Amino acid sequence: MERRSFVGSGLAALAGMGRAAAQNPAAQNPPPPKARITSSVMLWTLKGTFEEKVEAAARAGLQSVELVGEHAGWQDADIARARKHCASFGLGMDTLIATPDWAKRPVSMVDPAQRDNFLADVKQAIAYAQIILMAGNAIPGRTHEEQYASLLEGARRAGDLAAKANLTMIVEPLNSLVNHKGFFLTTCTEGLKLIREVDNPHVRLLFDIYHEQVQEGNVIRTLTEAAPLVAVFHVADNPGRNDPGTGEIHYGNVYKAIQKTGYSGYVCMEYLPLGEQVASLTKAVDDFRAATAV
Repeated sequence: MERRSFVGSGLAALAGMGRAAAQNPAAQNPPPPKARITSSVMLWTLKGTFEEKVEAAARAGLQSVELVGEHAGWQDADIARARKHCASFGLGMDTLIATPDWAKRPVSMVDPAQRDNFLADVKQAIAYAQIILMAGNAIPGRTHEEQYASLLEGARRAGDLAAKANLTMIVEPLNSLVNHKGFFLTTCTEGLKLIREVDNPHVRLLFDIYHEQVQEGNVIRTLTEAAPLVAVFHVADNPGRNDPGTGEIHYGNVYKAIQKTGYSGYVCMEYLPLGEQVASLTKAVDDFRAATAV
């Protein structure tokens, strides 16, 4: 079995997955048959086995899931089981990280000496589908300009691979003030600059609303400018990275701003539920759909 079909089939079949989820008894909160924006969840934020997390996502009415390192080490038989389990709940799989252990291995995009390692991981991840790219930590003693030039070259090289495979690479900025001390690419403002300079339709931005709020704020103005080059939005509130609506971010207004841009990609819940996770996700996705209904 081709590994590419693991996620690729989910992306191709999303139009029918809302109906499949609605017919599944586990889907307590089935999604609408048609939705311009696809709702998703990062599985690392949930408790339980892979199978239990997938079921929780389906019960909450989500349409897709994203992976960090769950797929690492999977063989074809494991992939087949995961595909079958997700398909049984009408769930797609939209995105995974190319270098899930980027903080532990020499796969940094900002260090030219590590580029071959980085590209090797990208080539392996291409066997699955849409991929998140992590810039890596800043290198002491090197200028921001030097490291940005390496990041740009790495993104261009990854984009060339993506173009050949006809899939999307997504660059994700992370905050360095709370969660990822020392990370290099810390704002969506600079992330947007990078995507524009790469100038490849197969390289797009992952706009994490939580990370941007922590690092820089000004979320609605920035996302409005960035939306045409964004493939995925990630959702969590600040402080605490918990349920949307429990912190300082007015998610009703944020969702409406996303809707107003005409965005048609993924909005993914990547927060740590404060209460029972299915109830939490159900409320989160209901609030999102209510704010983006047309």
